[in-house]
Amino acid sequence: MAAFFRQRYQARFASTEEDVVAAQRLRALCFRGDAGLSDGDRFDDICAHVLVEDSRVNNSLVCTFRILPFQNGADVVSSYAAQYYELSALQAYPGKLVEMGRFCVAPDLRDPDIIRAAWRAMTDYVQQNGVEMLFGCSSFKGVETADHLDAFALLAAGHLAPRRWLPRVKAPSVFRFARRLRLIKPDRRSALLAMPPLLRTYLVMGGWVSDHAVVDRDLNTMHVFTGLEIGQIPAARLRVLGV
Repeated sequence: MAAFFRQRYQARFASTEEDVVAAQRLRALCFRGDAGLSDGDRFDDICAHVLVEDSRVNNSLVCTFRILPFQNGADVVSSYAAQYYELSALQAYPGKLVEMGRFCVAPDLRDPDIIRAAWRAMTDYVQQNGVEMLFGCSSFKGVETADHLDAFALLAAGHLAPRRWLPRVKAPSVFRFARRLRLIKPDRRSALLAMPPLLRTYLVMGGWVSDHAVVDRDLNTMHVFTGLEIGQIPAARLRVLGV
């Protein structure tokens, strides 16, 4: 597939096994701190993989994520996120959904245009395929709850999922931040700085999260289920991404 847009960072679907291996290696560097490993799992074979490359640096890979489409909510129990969250509420969702997972950016890069490139690619896919909801896991680096209190308090204060879609607890190790931090006033600046860039973008567009975080010691992360209903995104917020 052709690149999604003509700027420095270009996004395309993986088309070869080598493309997928490159994505897995970048994921290993970002999530496990070792580019010599391969961060692969059983979902890789059924997902489409998106690569964001830097056209000014020999098309080097700077960002990747994978997408898994569902015709409606009936089958979300077979998603990656369903390993960690009880998603029976979402099974009633009538429209098309896409799980966006394993999102990562090369750790030495801070250019916001990389995130914009990824979201333009995702927006293009959503529009072409009539997707009505995006969902996935947004990961905080590290499993020490104290490191993320402001961010979790901010999520609890105004970004929880609508009750009709709210994921329930399934994982054995969780932090119920909505219950524990409901009376805590967060430092908004610190909270936003501590959030993963992907999650900040979700929130700008009106996304929402689960009321608890899952402690994933394998990847050394704490993650929250994140959802975004496409029809609820204000046009002004889409312009933030340049789409």
